[in-house]
Amino acid sequence: MAFERKKPSGGLIVGLDVGTTKICAIAGEVAEDGVNIINVSSHPSSGLRKGVVVDIEATANSIRKAVEGVSGAAGMVVNEVYVGIAGSHIKSISSYGAVGIKGKEVTHEDVERAIDSASAVYVPLDREMLHVIPTDFILDGQDGIKDPVGMAGVRLEAKVHIVTGAVSFVQNLIKCCERAGLDVVDIVLQPLASAEATLTSDERDMGVALIDIGGGTTDIAVYKDGWLRHTAVIGIGGNHFTNDISIGLRLPFAEAERIKKQYGTVLPSEANDGTEMSVIGADGQIREMPRKYLAEIIQPRCDELLDLIRQEMEIPQNSGIAISEAVLTGGSSLLSGLDRNAESVFSMPVRLGSLGHVSGLGGECNSPIYATGVGLVLFAADSMMPNDKGAFSADVFNRVMDKMTGWFKKIVSR
Repeated sequence: MAFERKKPSGGLIVGLDVGTTKICAIAGEVAEDGVNIINVSSHPSSGLRKGVVVDIEATANSIRKAVEGVSGAAGMVVNEVYVGIAGSHIKSISSYGAVGIKGKEVTHEDVERAIDSASAVYVPLDREMLHVIPTDFILDGQDGIKDPVGMAGVRLEAKVHIVTGAVSFVQNLIKCCERAGLDVVDIVLQPLASAEATLTSDERDMGVALIDIGGGTTDIAVYKDGWLRHTAVIGIGGNHFTNDISIGLRLPFAEAERIKKQYGTVLPSEANDGTEMSVIGADGQIREMPRKYLAEIIQPRCDELLDLIRQEMEIPQNSGIAISEAVLTGGSSLLSGLDRNAESVFSMPVRLGSLGHVSGLGGECNSPIYATGVGLVLFAADSMMPNDKGAFSADVFNRVMDKMTGWFKKIVSR
């Protein structure tokens, strides 16, 4: 059955963050003063590797259990979800296009033609465009224009950021949701959703890097002057830290994950206080070992990851896009000392993404772990409410989703 973009049937919005380590479902509703989060449900993920589906049945089962948790607490049956997409298959490029203005003023049709011109780039047959996002409009040589409609000119240029993904991955992700009994309403790039939940408009204007450190990959989104300027995916995440611990200390993976969360730090100085930790070996025996061993294993992997992130951030910086701050989200961003180490490597302020401005969240739910899921709910709700971010942004989102719809119809009906 062909996928068709739908409008939600009721007031309940469910965002589904399908990650390598966990499947997170967030239920929210549109209220008069914004969005209210009703419930959060999380279930261990199985069937994915580095954000890519490798076992459809296992992934569908994990999705089903996560959604059952949120629907039971909300007192409603969930049939529709907004899904985040990420993974090592995501690639992005920048492009440019220009058109002549037919009349005296720029119209929406002119803007569409400029974006279409910029979108006319070669994409390999096994990949498709997920998002075509404008990053700047230039009218008769004047750049920095966010909404050119109604302005007078003769030549309109558009710069766009194009995000592509592997056709097979998206097709498999949709199949997993369908086997879990769910209709996919929309699909959104995960770092864009996380940015929606954690970044302020001032940060987007000044220049900020959103760094989402998940279980299998690390996703990066750079904003400047309110526009998305750069995206990237690094094939290292929290599971690599855990795997290093498992090998280095000869522990089962689950036990390595437990002590990473309980005792882990990227700063050896924090662990040189003689603290001992209890670990359970593969033989079931409990033994004590110094916490500093853990830090000595984690630090090299952390240094590697932060250096790769720094290199990705230098790409837009070398093009004149200044970044004044970095914001960390994702479960692995909570590793003790990671934010301080990142400040040293990036030579800029670094903070953990906060969801405190979202109503209905409290306690443990106000965590960067849930940034993507909450962002998906906010992204969906924003398309239902009057847009206060500039008249053109909603048009762009709808146009991109319409293009994605045609692609989904093509691949799902195969």
